[in-house]
Amino acid sequence: MNEMIDLAKLQHDAARLVETALGAGADSCDCIVARSQSLGVGVREEKVEDTNRSEKDSMTLRVFCGNRIASVNSNAMDNPLELAERAVAMAKVSPEDKFQGLAPSDLLTKDIPDLDLADTKTPDAENLVDKALACEAAGLSVEGVEKSMGAGAGWGVSGFVLATSDGFEGNYSVSRFSASAAMVAGTGTSMERDYEARSTVHESDLPDSAEIGRLAGERTVRRLGPRQAKSGKAPIVVDRRVAGGILGSMMGAINGAAVARKTSFLRDQMGKQIASQAITIRDNPLRARGLASRPFDGEGMANVELVPVEEGILKDWLLDWASARELGLQSNFRATRGGGGISPSTTNCHIEPGSQTAEELIKSVGDGLYLTETIGHGVNMVTGDYSKGASGFWIENGEIAYPVAEITIAGNLKDMFLNMTPANDLEFRGTVNAPTLLIEGMTIGGK
Repeated sequence: MNEMIDLAKLQHDAARLVETALGAGADSCDCIVARSQSLGVGVREEKVEDTNRSEKDSMTLRVFCGNRIASVNSNAMDNPLELAERAVAMAKVSPEDKFQGLAPSDLLTKDIPDLDLADTKTPDAENLVDKALACEAAGLSVEGVEKSMGAGAGWGVSGFVLATSDGFEGNYSVSRFSASAAMVAGTGTSMERDYEARSTVHESDLPDSAEIGRLAGERTVRRLGPRQAKSGKAPIVVDRRVAGGILGSMMGAINGAAVARKTSFLRDQMGKQIASQAITIRDNPLRARGLASRPFDGEGMANVELVPVEEGILKDWLLDWASARELGLQSNFRATRGGGGISPSTTNCHIEPGSQTAEELIKSVGDGLYLTETIGHGVNMVTGDYSKGASGFWIENGEIAYPVAEITIAGNLKDMFLNMTPANDLEFRGTVNAPTLLIEGMTIGGK
């Protein structure tokens, strides 16, 4: 396997595709050319269950004929003329969309920063097997763990080139290292399971395999003997693993494309209080070694940090150029490529930490729920209604008392954020991160 991506070749292919599309009749165009390589292993009961190795090439050409647009995808560069002609023919029969188009050429970035996104280390299968086995062994060594659901380790590297007919050419590579473990405790109908999984850009930032396995085992054992909480309204303290998902739902409502389609419950809330004063949300694509970092956005714009919510006030939508034009605004460079199209999205997004520890938030609750897992996709982005299956631990007199399961939690995202207090334990473990959160007045459905 070739460990490093040949960006020069990708850049050559991208320039060739742009030139061919213009020659085939496109008024303007852009393209993404990418190559990725990955290797992953899975183990269970001290045996290798699977090994996956892949190499993938892909290219996406987007062409404009006036206000008409079309995109085509391919995994081969054998016949760029055929690809370009097909895209142009599709565009000519597509409906007009006055908001679509390339980014303004005078705003395209010429400065592409180095964000340290590519680790040159390339583990082999034996190395990954050793990591996965170490994760599993550490989990199984935790007293009370009965068996392993499996452990895994993986590596990957990808290279990207964006080229536009307005003269922009940019490229970068990213790497990923991952490890995970899932354990089972208890027997029969009293079995419980939990996990730990981590992913980093550089191998040196990945936690020790023994720590990952140990956390998976300890979390699993803690869940044994769950009860069903009583129905009613109560405060909940949200574990960091769940808190990021709640933030992700809110960011979906701040997405400019959803606002333009009128499918966001925040569509008329710009400049208004949508969260408690304790909540400030930042989105930073320029964090070194960030899992969602990128040196330029999907339209060739220079990335900048954005504060869409400051002390609870909604300050900005997430905008690419199409959604910005539709809303009569300027892009704030959140364009992301995917599925042949472009849409705005978050990068490295987080809630700023508060001043209290997670333990202090738990103590302040008195009686309530410590939420460690949610189940399902019960979020209505038009109304903000939030309802999910849940499990965690019941809090009594400010202390975690016993595990609970088979319950539901419900509320409305706007009310949830208006009654939210963040702890001071923020860690950057994913693309969307939040500290432990206290949310007052949630509805719990139990017995």
